[in-house]
Amino acid sequence: MTGDQRSANIVKGDCHSQNLDLSWTFQRTTHRTYFLLKGPKILCCDFKVSPSKRMWTSGRMSNAKNLLGLGISLYFWGLMDLTTTVLSGSARPLTEGQEDNLSDKLHQRMKRSWVWNQFFVLEEYTGTDPLYVGKLHSDMDRGDGSIKYILSGEGAGIVFTIDDTTGDIHAIQRLDREERSQYTLRAQALDRRTGRPMEPESEFIIKIQDINDNEPKFLDGPYVASVPEMSPVGTSVIQVTATDADDPTYGNSARVVYSILQGQPYFSVDSRTGLIRTALMNMDREAKEYYEVIIQAKDMGGQLGGLAGTTTVNITLSDVNDNPPRFPQKHYQMSVLESAPVSSTVGRVVAKDLDEGINAEMKYSLVDGDGLDVFDINTDPNYQVGIITVRKPLSFESKKSYTLKVEGANPHLEMRFLNLGPFRDTTTVHISVEDVDEPPVFEPSFYFVEVPEDVEIGTTIQMISAKDPDVTNNSIRYSIDRSSDPGRFFYVDITSGALMTARPLDREDVSWHNITVLAMELNNPSQVGSVSVTVKVLDVNDNAPEFARFYEAFVCENAKAGQLIQTVSAIDRDDPQEGQHFYYSLAPEAANNPNFTLRDNQDNTAWILTRRSGFRQHEQNTFYLPILISDNGRPVLSSTGTLTVHVCSCDDDGLVMSCNAEAYVLPVSLSRGALIAILACIFVLLVLVLLILSMRRQRKQPYIIDEEENIHENIVRYDDEGGGEEDTEAFDIAAMWNPREAQLVVKNRQDMLPEIESLSRYVPQACVMDNNVHSYVLAKLYEADMDLWAPPFDSLQTYMFEGNGSVAESLSSLQSVTTDSDQSYDYLTDWGPRFKKLAEMYGATDSSGALW
Repeated sequence: MTGDQRSANIVKGDCHSQNLDLSWTFQRTTHRTYFLLKGPKILCCDFKVSPSKRMWTSGRMSNAKNLLGLGISLYFWGLMDLTTTVLSGSARPLTEGQEDNLSDKLHQRMKRSWVWNQFFVLEEYTGTDPLYVGKLHSDMDRGDGSIKYILSGEGAGIVFTIDDTTGDIHAIQRLDREERSQYTLRAQALDRRTGRPMEPESEFIIKIQDINDNEPKFLDGPYVASVPEMSPVGTSVIQVTATDADDPTYGNSARVVYSILQGQPYFSVDSRTGLIRTALMNMDREAKEYYEVIIQAKDMGGQLGGLAGTTTVNITLSDVNDNPPRFPQKHYQMSVLESAPVSSTVGRVVAKDLDEGINAEMKYSLVDGDGLDVFDINTDPNYQVGIITVRKPLSFESKKSYTLKVEGANPHLEMRFLNLGPFRDTTTVHISVEDVDEPPVFEPSFYFVEVPEDVEIGTTIQMISAKDPDVTNNSIRYSIDRSSDPGRFFYVDITSGALMTARPLDREDVSWHNITVLAMELNNPSQVGSVSVTVKVLDVNDNAPEFARFYEAFVCENAKAGQLIQTVSAIDRDDPQEGQHFYYSLAPEAANNPNFTLRDNQDNTAWILTRRSGFRQHEQNTFYLPILISDNGRPVLSSTGTLTVHVCSCDDDGLVMSCNAEAYVLPVSLSRGALIAILACIFVLLVLVLLILSMRRQRKQPYIIDEEENIHENIVRYDDEGGGEEDTEAFDIAAMWNPREAQLVVKNRQDMLPEIESLSRYVPQACVMDNNVHSYVLAKLYEADMDLWAPPFDSLQTYMFEGNGSVAESLSSLQSVTTDSDQSYDYLTDWGPRFKKLAEMYGATDSSGALW
């Protein structure tokens, strides 16, 4: 920035005839040149400035349009009103009248003494010398130094200084328009000698001229945006905005132009607005999902030399449902155990979908196959897989394999992509059922049995049947769960499954039995099946009726004949279907009782009536009346109950006063102490008698030892294992001391009796004739359990009882002594192949060796 004085010849009409003192300053920017024109005369001229040479290149009259523009500029600087006349139209010479008017106006301008409005200075000046801003000058200044210029206001003396003699203003600090765009100062011209103001104080402004020293910046960057894949070209993605700190009203320093440096050809950006759009069609997320786009913002309208800033925009393609699901396998092979429970998982199938989120959701279903009613499929929402489950129980023996056709489909579709194909796919699943060793199965699955309570021990009440569902069909062994039959009332045959009674049944004690029968595979004892058997015990008339309670009647001495003295009732533990009905009568021995009679009311009660009057307590104070009670069962059962009748003394109203006979009066001479002594003696005698009896029962027979016999030379065989700690009779050491005494002891032991004797003693004749082994053994077992004198341990007894059904009948040799020793065994040839060997050994043969 420099100041200079130039001369221009201005003549009326052609601007060339008169010298003009011209002080000027200018600033070159990208858009305009500012002028400060000052002098005594200025006519309408158009001045052009050469920025490179910083000098006037021409000064001539211009047309009306340019003159109007110059007039506006001069008016802006405060010079237009007195010194300039703007002529409309083309330039023409001034007339003498116009020149006189101009001369008058110049005379009025001189009265203002000094005038300025504002100065301009460039920011960011980097020179070493102070930056010249402008010059203050007063018309009273004759150049002799008598005027002193003073500068005050914002930045005076700190940012700006003034030469108090010449009025030159300089900037002594580097200026930044972005920090402060203008300063308001005040100027004063003083008389140097007196300090008196020569003119009024004037205020002016120094504006900081902007230069392009700030690049555009993206204050919100980096940016993140998303756009649906397969979007049409030109789809808006996001708008970016850059901010330039330079003056937007001055030149092109803040005029920003956007461009894309990275991200083509996928995206484009609007150079004016910064709006980013898609530039490529059919962008596929499955091929490329993330894009990094770099946007540049350059000032100076994007021209060479402008400053630029960049930002990054991370763009993600969001998913749309443009990919149909597809099974990676067209055939699946699965297997499941036949013992798999309902709702258990068989296997999983999955259809791949390149989409994600809701667009990859899948729904699986069974559309065909022979297992639609046996299997089911559910969709796992977390992993989008199809889970095949068991719907019904499986059986390897019934069906060994199934085939299913599974479909996977997207439930959420987009209509614009339906042309890409059906958004569903199918696959085939083959399921093999594997055999497992299953427990036996009962047929039927529940048993209900009704049994009369008088059924004999060992009677078969139900045949329980179970079979192995496996192909191998193993043998079955039956048993009873003893926790369901703690009383051991029943027994089941281990091979046939025949359920029998093992103890007598009594409906009055237990009317219902709920037992569990177990079936176990012989080859695999871990496989056990069970079935519930409910046994209802039917009633039979096996209980005689009896009094409902103990009855005790009272009759007054003054009672009359036919008077009711007691009402009796009975109970019966039986429960006949037609209901209870009891019949009452006096026992046969009391049928002709002269004192009392009985009336059956036919409602299960009976009245006891007096037959006579005049009872005397001192003659007989108690009567015992036997009453016969019968039921209506089949057979009819009856019992006799005794009614005790006391004769009492009563008042006139019949109220009992006393039922005891007159007490025996003791002699007066017998004192109370003597009576107590007698009773004490009697008590002592009773105690002694009881003690003697007790000692006799506990006394044992003395051991008899024959001193003359050496027991070491005798061998006694005692083939009994004993019954444990609680067995006090299983082993007697006396048998080792005296064999003869041991024989006597053995006679009193039931468990050591000979088997033949046991058989003949305990086996009923009916059992021998029936030949039912189970009934016989169960009866013997019950007999042993009920025997209170049996030793408390298990013993093994051999019963030579063969049962029925044998073709050979009995093979026992117990009765062989009654027959001839030479027997004929020819009949063995008729018994079949099982007895062929015996027939060869004992059968008759001819001389040729042939068997007859």
